[in-house]
Amino acid sequence: MAKFVIAGKADCPYFAKAELLADYLQRNLPDFQVHKIIQHPDVWKRWLRDLCKKNQWNHKRSPIVWRELLDRGGKGLLLGGFNEFLEHIQLYYGITSKMMTNEMLIIASENLETHIEIEQEKEEIKSVINPINVWITGASCPTSYNLIPILVNGEVFGEDKEISIHILNNNFNEDSLHGIVMEAQDLAAPLLRNISMCTAIEEAFVGAEVIIILNDDIENEFESLENRIRARLPLCELFGSLIEKNAHQSVKVIVAGKTFLNLTTNLIIRYTPSLNPRNVIAVAMVLENEAKAMLARKMKTTASDIKDVIIWGNITGSHHIDLRKAKVFRYDSAIWGPPSFSRYLLNLIFDSEWIRKEFEASVNSWSLTRYFQRGVSSAHCIATVLKFWYHNSPPGEILSMGIISEGEFDTPAGMVFSMPVQCKNGVWFPRTDLTETELTEEIKGAIIHDLQQEKLIALGEVSTYQPYLPVAGITPRENRVRIQIEENLEEEQKDQTEFFSIGSLDFSEGRSSQEPLEGNDFEFYEN
Repeated sequence: MAKFVIAGKADCPYFAKAELLADYLQRNLPDFQVHKIIQHPDVWKRWLRDLCKKNQWNHKRSPIVWRELLDRGGKGLLLGGFNEFLEHIQLYYGITSKMMTNEMLIIASENLETHIEIEQEKEEIKSVINPINVWITGASCPTSYNLIPILVNGEVFGEDKEISIHILNNNFNEDSLHGIVMEAQDLAAPLLRNISMCTAIEEAFVGAEVIIILNDDIENEFESLENRIRARLPLCELFGSLIEKNAHQSVKVIVAGKTFLNLTTNLIIRYTPSLNPRNVIAVAMVLENEAKAMLARKMKTTASDIKDVIIWGNITGSHHIDLRKAKVFRYDSAIWGPPSFSRYLLNLIFDSEWIRKEFEASVNSWSLTRYFQRGVSSAHCIATVLKFWYHNSPPGEILSMGIISEGEFDTPAGMVFSMPVQCKNGVWFPRTDLTETELTEEIKGAIIHDLQQEKLIALGEVSTYQPYLPVAGITPRENRVRIQIEENLEEEQKDQTEFFSIGSLDFSEGRSSQEPLEGNDFEFYEN
């Protein structure tokens, strides 16, 4: 069997004449096959040069014709250009072409128009089904293993958006990535276009639209604090340069992991000067959810019914868990309401001593002991933050996120600081409308000092971590908690008084306070 390959420029008249002759032979000879390759005139020279370099051929004009040796393999046998192909066909098959020049030019023009139309259709199809390129670093950690199935189930990016996932380890070794790739393929998820692993540094983050940085696999707990901080710098510098070079200019970068999230986020922003710094964030939801879970166990309720817990500062360092705005929904108490009714959390915990002295320490201790089992929790939080970023966070609900400060809440501009935010229309914005929070000058001073020390050590400007010295004359935390509980209680009683006054006794209508008003979509009864 003879198989010929004819390649040429779309507007080349000799290519048109050669392909028509080959088509005629393929229709009339059972053992004759032809494969045609058409290239746009703008890319023809580069394509031909690469082809000849690969096969060690010497050819400079359109068309180029070679014969594939199907029974032998190999690179094929070069025949040459149009004249050589015509001579070969006439010698072996006794057939020639008598097409006139004007016909060749007309067909060549039609070939070019058709080629352009086909390429445009391909681009349109690609634009419709173009998958989101998601890159995951540190992919051998448990979080990555649990994150991939969540990303491809349609809830994060949309049920009609395909995903292309690329995974890599921070040392660019394959390690256990083969198993993750195979298991992801075994999911047979309709939205997973492909999954691949990257082991070549120069190929990292090519076309990335979402980058998830998991930095746990470079953590060495036996090193000193200063050495662990300094270990972030070279990797963040490398990742920053690769993101600058290869990633999409509007790429979203999410930093998650066990330690130094704010520092890693700050360094990534530092080494990606052309990237919008608002597109690089750190995930604080893991800590936020752990606090909710501990509060729920204390109150014997469900963690999902606790809202508006705020994480201030350094997510994996000096932070503050603010419960002043926290609310509880569907809580089993003397006062009941519809699903939208809530009460301040601090007014419902009877063990205020636990809140004042033990709560935050308990959360931190629980985080450390349960870290290696919380891959599911971390993956869920990353996916939820991405979902909110793309499709808006719940209206009115407070979400904590490590973001680049622009001076909000009197924090230093340019510092990555966890604070309350809300996501809407694909962007996040700080909740600067919140007033009377627990972010006091004492708390803020300790957090800012911690973040500044981490950055100075990472950049080599100081060698040892200097502890924070508190300012004298600050109100103790337990007194502040007591004051805010009393203020929240007064505000809640005021709200309830205003509500119950609506249902007060009305003798003219013969209706008591326990009869719901018409038109209300809920009712309250107080025991």
